[in-house]
Amino acid sequence: MITVLVFLPLLMAAIAGLGGRVIGHNAAKALTTGGLFVSAALAWVTFVGFWLNGAEATTVPVLDWIESGRLSVAWALKVDTLTAVMLVVVTSVSALVHLYSWGYMAEDPSQSRFFAYLSLFTFAMLMLVTADNLVQMFFGWEGVGLASYLLIGFWYTKPSANAAAIKAFVVNRVGDFGFSLGIFATFMVFGTVSIDAILAAVPQHSGQTFSFLGGQVDVMTCLCLLLFVGACGKSAQLGLHTWLPDAMEGPTPVSALIHAATMVTAGVFMVCRLSPMFEASPTAQAVVCVLGACTALFAATVGMVQNDIKRVIAYSTCSQLGYMFFAAGSGAYGAAMFHLFTHAFFKALLFLGAGSVIHAMHHEQDMRFYGGLRRHIPITFWMMTIGTLALTGFFFTAGYYSKDAILEAAAASHTVHGAFAFAIGAVVAALTSFYSWRLVFLTFFGKPRWAGSEHIQHAAHDDHGHRHDNAHEHAGGHAQHDDGTAGYHPHESPISMLIPLFVLGGGALFAGLIWHENFVGAEEGASFWRGSLAFNEHLMHAMHEVPAWVRWTPSIAFFVGLLSAYYYYIRHPDLPAWWSRELNGLYQFLLRKWYFDELYNAIFVKPALWFGRMFWTRGDQQTIDRFGPNGAADVVVAGAGLARRFQSGYVYSYALVMLVGLAAAAAWMMR
Repeated sequence: MITVLVFLPLLMAAIAGLGGRVIGHNAAKALTTGGLFVSAALAWVTFVGFWLNGAEATTVPVLDWIESGRLSVAWALKVDTLTAVMLVVVTSVSALVHLYSWGYMAEDPSQSRFFAYLSLFTFAMLMLVTADNLVQMFFGWEGVGLASYLLIGFWYTKPSANAAAIKAFVVNRVGDFGFSLGIFATFMVFGTVSIDAILAAVPQHSGQTFSFLGGQVDVMTCLCLLLFVGACGKSAQLGLHTWLPDAMEGPTPVSALIHAATMVTAGVFMVCRLSPMFEASPTAQAVVCVLGACTALFAATVGMVQNDIKRVIAYSTCSQLGYMFFAAGSGAYGAAMFHLFTHAFFKALLFLGAGSVIHAMHHEQDMRFYGGLRRHIPITFWMMTIGTLALTGFFFTAGYYSKDAILEAAAASHTVHGAFAFAIGAVVAALTSFYSWRLVFLTFFGKPRWAGSEHIQHAAHDDHGHRHDNAHEHAGGHAQHDDGTAGYHPHESPISMLIPLFVLGGGALFAGLIWHENFVGAEEGASFWRGSLAFNEHLMHAMHEVPAWVRWTPSIAFFVGLLSAYYYYIRHPDLPAWWSRELNGLYQFLLRKWYFDELYNAIFVKPALWFGRMFWTRGDQQTIDRFGPNGAADVVVAGAGLARRFQSGYVYSYALVMLVGLAAAAAWMMR
């Protein structure tokens, strides 16, 4: 069953990608979507087996792969509780994204290619989460990097999409370099890349050190930090986060797939999978916790001032990933996975809901040109409201259980970095509520700011690069008049786009209520995880015994953010512009994303371009070409010109040359 689950998306991707022109768009879409729904059904069967029946962890061999000296790598599929959770998340969201894309990408001429890329991406992620060893995990790790490059740059005639795809690929290579070094070092220390063997041998190597630059370095700390660099790249933590917002250049279904459940959660999954290693290094745990908290704060502050609806949700993803990491750094790996699980539902709901808004607004993404849409697209409004309630932690929604669990675990860890993460997390909860409700108010409330706007009329002709003319022409019932104004009436999305919203809305409401005891309950959690990750029962008990003010902090933060957003964007909508003028320096700092892009451009990009131009002009053109091909050509030309002078056609000239040659030869022989 697990073999079919994992490899069916690959088979469908190959058929749709290689034979799409032969079988047609509809057949390619039906095959890939059907394959993903079959995989999702099998994933739920697997998950329920672990949830209700206490199924045992298994490893399914596929084939022998690498045998070289001490290195032995067999391709096998590892299935335990942690894998089962990820299988449900990945396949469920991917299947719904496939279905949603039937409506969203209906007018795109390259639908077969798009659906093939989606299925390829899903296969790579499934290979990652079922990996039995670190080499196989790295294969899936790089596979999602390749597929994300293809999906982000899907509209390859659009320069900004190409730039975003390259940026994502390059930034992730930085993180992947650290990850690969971590794998090499782990093999050197443990003598194996098998995950089970490594985790079983962790106690033997705990406390070991090695000499480096005259000092002693803890082995486990070094290994964990190198591996965590890879997690920072894939999960967009502070420093290697810059690719994530630009990934919005891809189609909206891609944003939902990458941001909600797959690529960006790979780093969190890896840390939880190798949690016994991180448990053996308090220093590494502290680094993970602090960096996660800083990432959450950074992304939340930037998200407050973004105007692109997808970028607001993208920075929300970055912030929530920070929550997951500081949960893991606090020792609450079950809470980190719980938030990953619930986050997949409400974040996919928000992204697909944003896609429904964009679809209705003729592909306009700037919230400043929205307003009053709740009367025109009421289903999308209510679904996005549910997603926002879950994201901001309203009572009894999925986010209420998972986010509160993270903050309570950080407070209960009784560590300095845990206390720091709790304080930052409480502030971030208020900021999250503010920018999330700001999005809802700007989009669905107030007066329409889109009627008669030429900005809306031309938006579709600037979005997708190569499909300007007729794409989504009837997406919102748009009708142009002779005078150039727009009689614009946004309509609800087609049923293929609404069904995924209903399903995800149910998960956003009830996933936390149903499964919170399994993920973070002291007794049930220990039984549920059964060695899949390092589960600290003492911390889980302490988490449920924190003071009342700790438990109420997330709810207070929710209302602070909601009321602030209501005051600024409903009661006094002129105040945000006034504040942006009065505090223009701070506003520009946040709007320009703390100037990370400008800083990296100055430190890395410009010097790299300078070196490239120098080696090209001075090295290639002036040195290699001058003394290489061009120099050799000049010598040949000069020699040919000299030889041509001797080819006069006169016999006496040739006789003279012969005499000179004979005289020279005789002189040489007689010396």
